[in-house]
Amino acid sequence: MTRTRKPVGRIAFVGAGPGDPGLLTRRAHDALVDADQVIYDRGVPESLLAVVRAEARDDAEFTPAEGAPGDVAKVLISAARSGLNAVHLVAGDPFGHDSVVKEVQAVARTAAHFEVVPGVGQAEGVATYAGVPLPGVRTAADVEDVSALDFEALATAVGRGSLALAVDAGDLAAVRDGLLAAGVDGTTGVGVTGDGTGETQYTTTSTVDSFVAAALGFTGRVVLTVGVGVGQRDKLSWWENRPLYGWKVLVPRTKEQAGAMSARLRAYGAIPCEVPTIAVEPPRTPAQMERAVKGLVDGRYAWVIFTSVNAVRAVWEKFAEHGLDARHFGGVKIACIGEATADAVRAFGIQPELIPAGEQSSEGLLAEFSPHDEILDPVGRVLLPRADIATETLAAGLTERGWEVDDVTAYRTVRAAPPPAEIRDAIKSGGFDAVLFTSSSTVRNLVGIAGKPHARTVVAVIGPKTAETATEFGLRVDVQPPHASVPDLVEALAAYAVELREKLAAMPAKQRRGSKVQGPTALRFR
Repeated sequence: MTRTRKPVGRIAFVGAGPGDPGLLTRRAHDALVDADQVIYDRGVPESLLAVVRAEARDDAEFTPAEGAPGDVAKVLISAARSGLNAVHLVAGDPFGHDSVVKEVQAVARTAAHFEVVPGVGQAEGVATYAGVPLPGVRTAADVEDVSALDFEALATAVGRGSLALAVDAGDLAAVRDGLLAAGVDGTTGVGVTGDGTGETQYTTTSTVDSFVAAALGFTGRVVLTVGVGVGQRDKLSWWENRPLYGWKVLVPRTKEQAGAMSARLRAYGAIPCEVPTIAVEPPRTPAQMERAVKGLVDGRYAWVIFTSVNAVRAVWEKFAEHGLDARHFGGVKIACIGEATADAVRAFGIQPELIPAGEQSSEGLLAEFSPHDEILDPVGRVLLPRADIATETLAAGLTERGWEVDDVTAYRTVRAAPPPAEIRDAIKSGGFDAVLFTSSSTVRNLVGIAGKPHARTVVAVIGPKTAETATEFGLRVDVQPPHASVPDLVEALAAYAVELREKLAAMPAKQRRGSKVQGPTALRFR
């Protein structure tokens, strides 16, 4: 009788880096995605854990690390012997923690398969995000016990180059006293960074004499940088100097569409808050769309005009239902109202024949759409699959140009449920620095479910129709890109923030304090 061998699990000690999920290595990502059990340290930020949980297996178990190194090692070994893949996720680099080194030693004494995945050290990583280089003889350490520090050696490191220490905020006074007692000049430059590599990272610069007072209010783990590199921060700081850094931006989009915009906002330093204002649902009766799809296959249409990504998706979903694909568009020309819609069409392997070169709107498309010619256009019908609440501008304009138009409801936009009370309060009280509107329906629905944004909130709109609707609702439009697309909209908001910052920087200090300009950009100068 053949004996079934028990599956063998693996143990991985994974460095999470300083906190930014983007700094996880590919090997760390692979270990976490494959894990059955993840034990995490208190130093791992919740924002990073949220990303890890979202990408982990549905049945993966997440528990905080508790007890001595031997206790944690026993949990990992037990999981591996049960055939599970276990990960101990630690802040920074695994070997930057004495406790983790002891865990690895305990696991190495068994037959368990294990690996140690390096991570960017907290001290060095945060120093780089703070714009503080560590030239010369550099010393960087993630400190668990300040009393064990060799301050004489640290003083030598400061004298010869630079120093970066990751410590608990409550230990800053002990570090100051140790450095001064070891002979470090009290006027030596010091930077203290809280929430390193996070959305609200903040760095204060001072001296060895004064950094404890300068860091008053900091909590949790902080990174202390000491030495000549601190003086270069004004020129090298990049993370905290991104155009929208610290801006809380409201993104009222459907759940499916908010992700791409939020990612672009984060790249500019903003903190996006996604509030779905509309949900996209199929038409109440599918008969219109069924006839339209049959007409496409039968050659009934000369053109299909797509006015949104949702319309593209609706048509392709209907195609999929009938086992059709891009080949069945043969002979039909495609026009798109803008680049985002065109990209959605290209994703299905089709290149649109017409995209407005100028204004990307119904008017812009009509300006470039040729009138119907009975000789050149033997088929004189256009398919216009749209939302149930679309305006008549495009259909009327096509009819004026001699085309027969099948204006078909491809999808319905319905108002989403109101957001939580704290979000509604923030919208009405100015808790958001900016709001981005991508359609007239997002304006109407946001005001309907949550109320009108406060007057100090910067209002950015994707195009003229959305601007018109925003104005009708009494909103002041501050930003509108030259082209109606999500990338251009975010880019325009970032450019507006830079312009705002430059204006404020040019103002005398007294005038800045009295300025009506709101938002985090203004606060930096006060």
